[in-house]
Amino acid sequence: MIGVTGALGDSDQVAVRDLTYEDLEWVAQRERDIFGLSAWSIGLIREDFTHGFSRWRGIEVDGLLSGYAVYGFEGDAFHLMNLAIVPEAQRQGLGKVLMEDFLAEATRVQAPDAWLEVAVTNRSALALYRTYGFEDVRIRARYYQPEGVDALVMRKRLR
Repeated sequence: MIGVTGALGDSDQVAVRDLTYEDLEWVAQRERDIFGLSAWSIGLIREDFTHGFSRWRGIEVDGLLSGYAVYGFEGDAFHLMNLAIVPEAQRQGLGKVLMEDFLAEATRVQAPDAWLEVAVTNRSALALYRTYGFEDVRIRARYYQPEGVDALVMRKRLR
């Protein structure tokens, strides 16, 4: 499967769905393309998908996967573990659609807060999360390995 290309038009059909095991190779390749050395391995992806407590969601444009999000409870915290949009589909509002999906699920399960980590160097993600009311909590030094990039832990109070 390939991602969407070009700007979204009024006739483009955008849908969010649960990912399937068959989608995991696509996710692993996008991880490598987007996150480079920090990408989740196919083994980790399969393990979490199969045995984890996460929800794996994909966003499609006209039937083609163009991004994904992974979220769920990590201990007692409702946590966005990953959100990625393929480069050719960025800045089209797809990240907002996945954020709204994540926050709707957090509300549905009555989570008191929503949590996430983001690389301090990822300005577009920081802007997106702040748009949704996430606030800075703390820095996790050298969280993203092997590059050693710091992560900003963010929280949104839901009730």
